Amino acid sequence: MKYNTTNELDHFNFSEAYITAIQKRNGYIQLTLDNVTIMPDNSCNRDIREMRTNGLNLKILDGEVALLVQEGYKVYNPDGKLTGQYEDRQVEPEQYNDVLKMLSDGGSCIYSLKQDDNMYMFAIDGGDERTYMLKIHGTRNMAEWDRFLNK
Repeated sequence: MKYNTTNELDHFNFSEAYITAIQKRNGYIQLTLDNVTIMPDNSCNRDIREMRTNGLNLKILDGEVALLVQEGYKVYNPDGKLTGQYEDRQVEPEQYNDVLKMLSDGGSCIYSLKQDDNMYMFAIDGGDERTYMLKIHGTRNMAEWDRFLNK
């Protein structure tokens, strides 16, 4: 990869980034993302304006899934009357791989990515028309990508 940053998540905007792959590897979790906005203050951005990229590899080193929640929702009829309510459901650890594979099979979009110390919190619109909250514990992050694209 041509461009690399370490611990610069706040110099990217991951809102509306599409997940093309999630891989658990020995020592890190890697997300491959399209449509990532590179902010003007990013250390690799020489244009000093918002740019974007596809194929960005975000590695969370020493990454382990801490929590994966399928968020609940409410169903209303055409008259606005509540007809059903479904609570948040915590995904069991033995199902993590299946859900992560589904999220990387296309159509999943990141609403937000926040970092709080060593916890990375993703809000994801899944390809199955459900939303998920994914928390990954890791020691640091690295982003790698090949080129800048005009926004």
